[in-house]
Amino acid sequence: MKNIQSICVYCGSRTGDDPTYVSLANELGRIMAEQNIKLVYGGGSIGLMGVVADSVIDNGGYVTGFIPEHLDSVEISYTRAQDMHVVPNMHIRKKGMFDASDAFVVLPGGLGSLDETFEIITWAQLGLHDKPVIIVNHNNYWKPLIDLIDHVVDKNFAGPSSKELFTIVDSADQVLQAIEDYRSPRTPPLSEFF
Repeated sequence: MKNIQSICVYCGSRTGDDPTYVSLANELGRIMAEQNIKLVYGGGSIGLMGVVADSVIDNGGYVTGFIPEHLDSVEISYTRAQDMHVVPNMHIRKKGMFDASDAFVVLPGGLGSLDETFEIITWAQLGLHDKPVIIVNHNNYWKPLIDLIDHVVDKNFAGPSSKELFTIVDSADQVLQAIEDYRSPRTPPLSEFF
């Protein structure tokens, strides 16, 4: 696998109901900065988004944000980012984040994080990329998502190889090793998906 220089982190614009989510985002940001890996994310200063960005900056790292104009005033663009893009819409935001990233990490989050996660997994399924996608199942936060994907496969709406499109870890300190260990799954024929 090529050298990872940037990671896109999908996470909540809220901090959730468990203080360990904040600790998780802080730890991931610290690890990324210490390894000189740039953070690419949705550009907000609130919730876990702001926590991970603060942690990267506070530990000497580099932050690139992409925020759509209509969320700029709501999520309050992160003013400490070295590289901030205010873009016209969500589609351009997600494409910019994709283009700027070598891998994707999913922390706890809400509907937006689910949208981003499913999209990036679907793009891998369709052969549009072979970048690592790491889901951090901290305190089993993502267990319902994992169960849903298992259900979709069990009901034959997706092939078993769909579960090879992402890696599940339990903590921030497992993320970089999971990225290092990532091997692009064989690309099954599209007929497996349709």
